[in-house]
Amino acid sequence: MELDVARIRSSFPALEQGVAYFDGPGGTQVPREVAEAVARTMTAGISNRGTVTAAERRADAVVHEARSAVADLLGGVPDGVVFARSMTQMTFDLARALAQGWGPQDEVVVTRLDHDANIRPWVIAAEAAGATVRWVEFDRETADLTVDDVRSQLSDRTRVVAVTGASNLLGTRPDIPAIADAVHEAGALLHVDGVHLTPHAPVDVADLGADFYACSPYKFLGPHLGALVAAPELLETIRPGKLLPSSNSVPERFELGTLPYELLAGTTAAVDFLAGLASDAPARRTRVLESMRALEEHEDRLFARLLDGLSTIEAVTLHGSPKRRTPTALFSIAGLAPSEAYQALADRGVNAPASHFYAIEASRWFGLGDAGAVRAGLAPYTDSEDVDRLLAAVREIAR
Repeated sequence: MELDVARIRSSFPALEQGVAYFDGPGGTQVPREVAEAVARTMTAGISNRGTVTAAERRADAVVHEARSAVADLLGGVPDGVVFARSMTQMTFDLARALAQGWGPQDEVVVTRLDHDANIRPWVIAAEAAGATVRWVEFDRETADLTVDDVRSQLSDRTRVVAVTGASNLLGTRPDIPAIADAVHEAGALLHVDGVHLTPHAPVDVADLGADFYACSPYKFLGPHLGALVAAPELLETIRPGKLLPSSNSVPERFELGTLPYELLAGTTAAVDFLAGLASDAPARRTRVLESMRALEEHEDRLFARLLDGLSTIEAVTLHGSPKRRTPTALFSIAGLAPSEAYQALADRGVNAPASHFYAIEASRWFGLGDAGAVRAGLAPYTDSEDVDRLLAAVREIAR
């Protein structure tokens, strides 16, 4: 199946501004269907969840529909879907809860490749418990991180390993199933940051072997929110801090305060939009898998065009060449600071920001310091004209 990119683009009001958006790794543009779902929920008459009034039942239905949608997106089960204000908050909360059982004899493993949201919560929780933090490093030339790199830091004292499903800075996609096998052989849990992987590939949490899989709907055409998927049986073993009268059921006991119903409705709409990119199969999970496979193939073709073009520009240095990656290019332009290149591209109607993008350990390890470099990422609404505009703009400012 192939994507009808023109049809997809027609759903994004932001594209009418004439800007080429390559900033999707930091948050995608939103289709009209998602915005309408948010607005419709906010104006429909809604209250706290319950079964007595129509407003209560409507709120309850919104929550259950969102859990089912995320489960269909990721191959989980609805009762294992937890929502939070952001992936960062969810990871801090989970790390604190798990750390209640840690002590000086325990170890936590993090990687230099990850976004800081999958590093600092674990580091802080480990330090508070007196546990040891062990660091996995990645190849400074290719940006690859291998299962052997992870295995070198494992021991029978390892409690949790936190690793990215795809680097938001360099695009690297580690072999998560192989890493999961190694982590589980050591008797530890695996927490996968799927924020940057989810928008670009079909995901099955069970096939990945992730015990916890975190993502952010606003990276896959939805509203600002965080979601975590895990087996309900695993969540039952964890006791997070909560208010006395709040539910002790899973997954509700992990969700602090009243959920943002309008954002949950937007999340459901985003999953439905993704599922309809290239499939009309009866089951939404099937539509998701077929559409995300088609999207991955489309983005791979478009990304090859982008990389080929950038590689022909003498002043451009491309950073990293991982064996498997998302459509995410990190590059520098000789004679221009990253911030200057960012501004020059923006002046030409091309949004390709420059930073370390919170993957500060990776940026420093890769020799880019805190300034980072320019990042260009693809999204479902990116077309070949966008790519050509970016390449033309880079050639112009690189003279």
